Amino acid sequence: MDLSEAGQKAEALREKIRHHDYLYYVLDQPEISDAEYDELMRQLLELEGAFPELVTPDSPSQRVGGGVLEDFGKIEHRFPMLSLANAYNEEDLRSFDRRVRSLLPGETVEYVVELKIDGLSIGLEYRDGLFVRGATRGDGEVGEDVTENLKTVKSLPLRLREPEPGQGPSGFPTVLEVRGEIYMSKAAFEDLNAQRERQGEPLFANPRNAAAGSLRQLDPRITADRKLDSFIYQIRYVEGIETATHWQALTVLGQLGFKVNHERRIFPDIEGVIHFCWQEQERRSSLPYEIDGLVIKVNSLDQQKRLGTTAKSPRWALAYKFPAERVTTRVLDIIVQVGRTGTLTPTALLEPVRVAGSTVSRATLHNEDIIREKDVRIGDTVILQKAGDVIPEVVEVVKEKRSGQEKEFIMPTRCPVCGAEVVRLPGEAASRCTGVACPAQIREGLLHFASRDAMNIEGLGPAIIDQLLAAGLVHDPGDLYHLTLDQLLSLERMGQKSAANLLAAIERSRSGSLPRLLYALGIRYVGERVAQVLVNHFGSLEALSQATVEQLTAVSEIGEKIAQSVAAFFRQEQTKDLLDRLARAGINPRAEERPPGPLSGMSIVLTGTLSRLGRKEAEELISRLGGRPASSVSKNTTLVVAGEKPGSKLERARELGIKVLSEEEFLELVPQAAFGRTTKE
Repeated sequence: MDLSEAGQKAEALREKIRHHDYLYYVLDQPEISDAEYDELMRQLLELEGAFPELVTPDSPSQRVGGGVLEDFGKIEHRFPMLSLANAYNEEDLRSFDRRVRSLLPGETVEYVVELKIDGLSIGLEYRDGLFVRGATRGDGEVGEDVTENLKTVKSLPLRLREPEPGQGPSGFPTVLEVRGEIYMSKAAFEDLNAQRERQGEPLFANPRNAAAGSLRQLDPRITADRKLDSFIYQIRYVEGIETATHWQALTVLGQLGFKVNHERRIFPDIEGVIHFCWQEQERRSSLPYEIDGLVIKVNSLDQQKRLGTTAKSPRWALAYKFPAERVTTRVLDIIVQVGRTGTLTPTALLEPVRVAGSTVSRATLHNEDIIREKDVRIGDTVILQKAGDVIPEVVEVVKEKRSGQEKEFIMPTRCPVCGAEVVRLPGEAASRCTGVACPAQIREGLLHFASRDAMNIEGLGPAIIDQLLAAGLVHDPGDLYHLTLDQLLSLERMGQKSAANLLAAIERSRSGSLPRLLYALGIRYVGERVAQVLVNHFGSLEALSQATVEQLTAVSEIGEKIAQSVAAFFRQEQTKDLLDRLARAGINPRAEERPPGPLSGMSIVLTGTLSRLGRKEAEELISRLGGRPASSVSKNTTLVVAGEKPGSKLERARELGIKVLSEEEFLELVPQAAFGRTTKE
């Protein structure tokens, strides 16, 4: 067989396989058996193996997953992927309707109602009918590039379908960006957890957790084995076709080969929406996938555009969240856990029960006051729900089922881990261990110190920390920087490569910034934002450690509670010892000096893709030159820098009369010496 003949046969096979993929994974209407399908795929793989030059990016053979990725790149979204405002009851729905109609006086408004799939939000881009890239939602502005993993999801087309004449748009859109949800069905979730249980691996908490973990695998072959599925529900950007309504857009998406959820309705008023919400709430458990509510959208795309968005969510859409599912179970025991700040948290051990998509066997009881208020006792039958369908929560006790054998819980006066005295300060609900060397606090503190947003010591997880503590190799974060290769190799299941990688990660953390180090120290009430504010004001740990409560409260955004916590932390001798040990290990960063610069006092918003500067680099440059990078446009914004394909921020800036600069115009404000390594090569 020559190349030309092989090419024709390969394309014919690809067309057949795409057709049967669409019937099976999108329409759920298979025409051939699995054996017949496997034979078509075998023939294609054999042909492409013999003629590698015939392999195309959209070939069904590319769904099996390629090589292991080193890391996920970043993709900046053309427009922000906003989250939705929530509604929890009928009045919330009616208030949404009143707001919409007040902004569209006298106009007819239709609503489309769709199921809110409990999965992972993703954006996909197609050019000339071919899938080119896909990203997670991320922070709404920038997501992770999971293109290779998305190729393994068989209900996502690698090549769009061209609708039959008269059945949809003629030809492919030149550019198409869509938004949807990657999810795992209930059956696939149960199969996956059963397999993990047989292999002795940790179980996933729920289908959403499993879908998110599966899509973010660095090895696409693992993703390919996880039976992920998709529903696409929005055209975010398109060139080459036009739609006037959201309902029409959903229809077009289906014609182009996407899997679109058919459990949707259109209503001329809010009354129909409310009735549908009650109806779907009753049947959610019978669906083959998890949903946590419904999404209500204004149907007209023109009306959507005129309604616009807030900084966080569109004004034309709303998520109706179902009331939390409630079940009954029994409290087998109440134990106490000790956190990194010494807080004792009582936790109920429960008879395992399935609720909101996962099996629950424990629930936090928060503190002693809540236990007394709800009168929770060991042996009680309780009503359990998941707050926000996520966190297990004991709602109330079914006192009618008490036998008289139940036992009251008493908060220990001594720490269950180290035996130190437990105190409860006036005005606080929490009881705390006073032991400065409490192993539980040390463990949680080390985990926090090594976490991604703190010192980012990759590979230093709970299992390794437990071994280091048990071996007496580490007592505080300062000890991490004195570990040797031989010490790590003495740990169970620690090989030469893993030990070397961990030492390299610890070494990299030495160059961490001062805000990261301050956050890593685990000072109560000091999160990432507060750490940055304190660093900006004081400039060094030395200056901060000597600050009085009065000096701290004088800092913008620092209140009395934070000030007292920070001052108390730096007064402790063990803090001084730790900082000395860190300094001797070469970890004593200072805040970057930021003298008055050309951007001093300016609030600057970036939108679109910058050709010379990455977004993070541009924000760092703005900060270094005295400006403040902001995420949303408001009346306090000084100027907006617009790159290629700017989003709604540009329109908002023009509405408010805010100065808009191109990237080149913005760079003219910046001294060339300030660039350093921030500009792209």
